[in-house]
Amino acid sequence: MEKGYKFVFLFVWIASLFFIDQLTFPSGVVAEEQAAGSVSSRSSVNLGEITVTAEKQEKNAQDVSTSMTVIDSLGIEDKKLESVSDFIDFIPNMISFEDHYGLSNSISARGISAPLSTRGASSVGMYIDGVPVLSSFGMEEGLINVERIEVLRGPQGTLYGKNTEVGAINIISRQPDNQFAARVSTEVGQWLSSDSGDKIVGGASLGASGPILNDKLFFEMAGSYKHKDGYLHNTYSDDSEFERENYFGRLKLRWMPTERLDMSLILSSIRYELDGDINWYLSDIGAGYFGSASPSRGQVESEFEGWQETKSQTQSLKLSYALTDTIDFTSITSRKETTLENAFDYDLTSAHIMNGYWDPFSSEKISQEIRLDSTSNRLNWVAGVYYDTDDTEIRYRQDSMYPSMFYDLNADQTGEAYAIFGQVGYFLTEKFKLIGGLRYDHQDAEMDRYLPIQGTIEDSWERLTPKITAEYHATPDMLLYADVSEGFRTGGFNGLATDPEYYSFDEESLWAYELGMKSLFMNKRIMLNAAFFYMEISDMQVDEWVDLNTALITNAAEATSWGLELDVTARITDTLTLMGGFGYTNVEFDEFSDAGGDYSGNKNPFAPDYTFNVGLQYRNTKGYFARIDLIGYGKTYYDKANEYSRDPYEVVNVKIGYETDRFDIYLYGKNIFDQEYDIPYTSGMYMLQSEPGEVGLQIVSRF
Repeated sequence: MEKGYKFVFLFVWIASLFFIDQLTFPSGVVAEEQAAGSVSSRSSVNLGEITVTAEKQEKNAQDVSTSMTVIDSLGIEDKKLESVSDFIDFIPNMISFEDHYGLSNSISARGISAPLSTRGASSVGMYIDGVPVLSSFGMEEGLINVERIEVLRGPQGTLYGKNTEVGAINIISRQPDNQFAARVSTEVGQWLSSDSGDKIVGGASLGASGPILNDKLFFEMAGSYKHKDGYLHNTYSDDSEFERENYFGRLKLRWMPTERLDMSLILSSIRYELDGDINWYLSDIGAGYFGSASPSRGQVESEFEGWQETKSQTQSLKLSYALTDTIDFTSITSRKETTLENAFDYDLTSAHIMNGYWDPFSSEKISQEIRLDSTSNRLNWVAGVYYDTDDTEIRYRQDSMYPSMFYDLNADQTGEAYAIFGQVGYFLTEKFKLIGGLRYDHQDAEMDRYLPIQGTIEDSWERLTPKITAEYHATPDMLLYADVSEGFRTGGFNGLATDPEYYSFDEESLWAYELGMKSLFMNKRIMLNAAFFYMEISDMQVDEWVDLNTALITNAAEATSWGLELDVTARITDTLTLMGGFGYTNVEFDEFSDAGGDYSGNKNPFAPDYTFNVGLQYRNTKGYFARIDLIGYGKTYYDKANEYSRDPYEVVNVKIGYETDRFDIYLYGKNIFDQEYDIPYTSGMYMLQSEPGEVGLQIVSRF
């Protein structure tokens, strides 16, 4: 559908909700009925009352001097957010690239992302109940029984360390207590289009929490299952491709033996199964390379039956102890194990040209953080130490009827890292606060290679990352701030390199400068947050053609990024809420050339010119609910030469339903105009096909 029709549809929907609101609920009705029950209490008139732990201390979100978007538990349900990829759509200046390898999700923020070929690095860190994910693998956590999501933009190295170069994501699950609560959700739907003819999607989720022993011992459990039919068609086997099943489970035990001690043991598991190849088809370039006819969109002709299975398990123990009335001690211990096995057809033809196998890729990461923090009227501080170990097994092979396309990568990588950090904030006057922070990170790594050549590679990286922020609390509802900070992404190895000069690459770093505002207006009915940033990126990790036949990760580029971000929420009436976000980024290479050409002045890949979301939500005390979201992305390049790009696009999501204290029923639609927004992949060889539109029915029960 043409872009103009989407905006007309959005306008008509908004006008309709406003008309219904004015017709059925005169001023004051909701305020009188707020205490009626859980349906009424889902809507709050005042904004800016969310407590977050973004700075590893509890603070009001509007008092945190960084560009940040917070989505609470009700927002997660209202927007129907089920994965990391879902909520990224609502974050200004962020975009996710989920290529479906091993639950991996590469996130770009403010135009900066880790090269896909690093497979495991990330420019945005993710933390689940304080436990670091540490790589792009596993960045598809199930969002069941989640209390809130905090997305911080800009360098977060002082408190979070490596691989939070341009942001950090905190996912915090609900803490169980003396109140028993349970929620069951089921849904069934279908694709609006499918080249395979299969269209069924659906799933179920369960969450429950409550006391085992009142005031002392509590439990929380959550689980989900999701099925999606494949929507690509294999003309050789007459089967569908890219059929997926996801399983997620989490168990939390919370023990409070005294008023000062709070301990939580968390066990979680994710399993991802894929039947067939991923969601790609050959482009004209790829078809020419493999000597086949150019296929239609959504069509492959593969003689090879692809598959994938990924498992990720996490165990963590969090201990919080109040040493005094003003000083708290926190310890977080975690272990995360991920295993990926698959078999894919890279030529997508009826000939045996290029097949690849991860057999397996597996990693075990153990981390420990210990910190102290304190908060008083004028002074707050946090200090801590951090340590992690990494043990990775890499077994990849590629076979073909052509010997030149056959190779093996067989290696084991180990490493350890440690850090010491601290941050202090002090009110010099009643309105002016100064914050300073510093972190030292050191990492040692070793790779034992057996193929393509045998030998051991060793390297180490270290970084001192400072931060200084000035806050001015102009009024109780307006915060102005200026921030200067450094962020970095750790170095790594080129497993296929045969020249010692390219065995490893160094860390990437940047200096960021940010001016921001957090504000509330109209008796806290309007929230407006804004930030302007400028970043200088040095030793940029890029795919460099070191000769005309070999591309490896090196630190060959320098770049500059600047832009702005806006988050707005307005309670138009007690039942009608307007919300939106906008981000603009301009990121270009200042210096970058290799054997393939000179890219100076080009846009960095995976950096949309702009992102935006506009939503309108209606909820009344009689149980009626309706919501519409318009989500858009600007033009995005996917290669350093800027030859392959995706045009600007928009999608529209809707949800309408009826809610009671114990039971809800909704009709939902995602991408209801079935917009296509395919991505050129691997130097234009393939096209990653976008997910079709989806419509369905969701039923929720609470106990």
